[in-house]
Amino acid sequence: MTRRHYAARLAGSGHPLEVRPVEPRIPGAGHVRIDVRASGVCGADRASLREADPVLGLPHVPGHEIAGVVAEVGPLAGDWKAGDRVAVGWFGGSCGECIACTLDDVVHCRRRQVPGQSYDGGWATTVTVPAASLARVPDELSLVDAAPFGCAGVTAFNAVRRFAAPTGARIAILGLGGVGHLAVQFAAAMGHEVIVLNRGPEKRHAALCLGAQAYVDLDLHSPGPALRALGLVDMVISTASSSDVLVDVMDGLTARGQLVVVGFDASPLELDLSRLVAHSRSVAGQITGSPGETEAAMAFAVTNDVRPVVRISPLSEIGEAVAAGPFASSAFRTVLVPDA
Repeated sequence: MTRRHYAARLAGSGHPLEVRPVEPRIPGAGHVRIDVRASGVCGADRASLREADPVLGLPHVPGHEIAGVVAEVGPLAGDWKAGDRVAVGWFGGSCGECIACTLDDVVHCRRRQVPGQSYDGGWATTVTVPAASLARVPDELSLVDAAPFGCAGVTAFNAVRRFAAPTGARIAILGLGGVGHLAVQFAAAMGHEVIVLNRGPEKRHAALCLGAQAYVDLDLHSPGPALRALGLVDMVISTASSSDVLVDVMDGLTARGQLVVVGFDASPLELDLSRLVAHSRSVAGQITGSPGETEAAMAFAVTNDVRPVVRISPLSEIGEAVAAGPFASSAFRTVLVPDA
């Protein structure tokens, strides 16, 4: 019996998502088709609902945190085979020809593709993607847990391991959300002392359970003075969607400390350069990771018991899931799954 497939399609900016039957796209050269078993809901997905990409056109299917099982393999798609457990994230393919690609820095390809933006994404039961975008999911990791690793997971993993000082550094995580709660776990598992900066007292208990040693409520304390009172930190990883406290955060860094920006809004960062130069501090950005780095993040997670804290929602309830967000429960990420 042929399986029927469905997708949550966006007909226009601001329009409600509609779950409709779809025909699977047969994979062409260098592509594979995946039966989707789980798909995360990221803040970037929500933004795309408000402001549709004119390049992709409408209607289209959002979703870039995808995990599932290979269903069909096109020609020239490498050694992938039906039944392989795979994940796809923010990196959804590259040109393979530019300088970034030849240096194996595929996430900075100028023609990088993003599922749900460059082509129909994973808020569906089927998706067809470039084989080069696939990461292999370890058997020990559920596909529901694997879905956020293609974006939130690998971003948090790379932010900690690329910029952190040797084991024992003091790291502040600004924002305890989809990326932040994974960054706390990765940093703690790598042997760092972790401080969480977040608005409100509600997430204090969760932060400490995830591995943080301290929690600063930004509704009560400014981050710079609070971090100075705690003895300064070697690095701040900003995962919050608001950039309004980044200038103040700089005063909580040690000499040669780093501010690594992952989450941000459209507001400019007006920074007094003396705060950087006088203390040899630096500011860096971090975006996503390659499929190989996603595999490394998942392997580390399996070994060190790092997992996303998710809220599971059926695809048929996509409207309610997107409107409510993960924080309607005790979760930090919503993951969509096919209806039974």
